[in-house]
Amino acid sequence: MPVLKKIVLVCITFFTALLPAFAQNDFCGLSNNSFQEGEKLHFKVYYNMGPMWVGAGEADFQTVLEQLNGRSVYHIIGDGKTLKSYEWFYKVRDRYETYIDVETLLPAKFVRNVNEGGFKILNNVTFNQAAGQATSNNKTFKVPNCIQDVLSAIYYARNIDYNKYKPGDKIPFSMFLDDHVYSLYVRYIGKERITTKYGTFNAIKLSPLLIEGTIFKGGEKMMVWVSDDANHLPVRVDSPILVGSVKVDLMGYQKLRNPLTSLIKKKKSSDDD
Repeated sequence: MPVLKKIVLVCITFFTALLPAFAQNDFCGLSNNSFQEGEKLHFKVYYNMGPMWVGAGEADFQTVLEQLNGRSVYHIIGDGKTLKSYEWFYKVRDRYETYIDVETLLPAKFVRNVNEGGFKILNNVTFNQAAGQATSNNKTFKVPNCIQDVLSAIYYARNIDYNKYKPGDKIPFSMFLDDHVYSLYVRYIGKERITTKYGTFNAIKLSPLLIEGTIFKGGEKMMVWVSDDANHLPVRVDSPILVGSVKVDLMGYQKLRNPLTSLIKKKKSSDDD
């Protein structure tokens, strides 16, 4: 896999590890207090093989309220792509979509539609939460209760109350991705102040267990910071990959459900809200 491809795929794949710490009891039955219809988030991906960080890609996420099979759902769309300056070498256009039931915050449908240097994948997954099943383009799989996909898990977990956890707590969760059920965990590290390319935040620090065989190294080497306010936005991801390392920073947002009280100081060069 070319190094540039590894860099660009972080635009989406890093979100598989952005899950805040939660126990199984917390994984079902929470109400949504952290995001709303119309929310938009913009991230930039920076790659490093030495003393300099170079912009390589970006990712955008938006939330739309729709109807699916007679139920209200949050349709969340995540788009990842290379910057134009790199497209002559390797062009990537990845789209991930999830349809989250408004009442349960559980996924009803998940779509992975990627085009990476001409290599295309389209996979649709429908979830039957009552029956404990996930049906992809290939077959139907048995899955645990309250199973999540990559995107739905992030938005669900933004509603977790971090104050109930102690530094060092290791909390398991289950996720369905590419026809597999993954049993993973996140370690809650604590709270700290962090300065990103957007600004300085009061943040919650997490260390997720990563899936072996991805562009990331295994273990708990990735660090994730989410805003220490009611939005629980990912504001910084820092991780080694197979070659070099990456940083992913929140660089813009629109229509947040709650005030971004964790933002202490915004850099002048950052995008406006």
